[in-house]
Amino acid sequence: MEKEYVRLISGDGFVFILEKEIACLSGTIRAILNEGIFSEAQKNECTFPDIRATLLEKVCEYLHYNYRYKNQLDIPKFDIPPEMVLELLVTAEYLEA
Repeated sequence: MEKEYVRLISGDGFVFILEKEIACLSGTIRAILNEGIFSEAQKNECTFPDIRATLLEKVCEYLHYNYRYKNQLDIPKFDIPPEMVLELLVTAEYLEA
């Protein structure tokens, strides 16, 4: 079975390509992609004009981390630079990540 990929586009134009299964760990991304009424669902792409690339990249890293370590007991620490914590918290809340 071939994997399906999605494109996440930051407000500053950077594109991140993830497996759809991993991207859909975010409730917001899942809702956008699974609702057939959005053009994003047909194109398998989500644009986030208010999210900078540095934040979206960290969200993508976290989604991969979450996917890799789900249902495991011994989970390594996920590093977040202190200067990014507040903005990342707001972004994660919006994306339901």
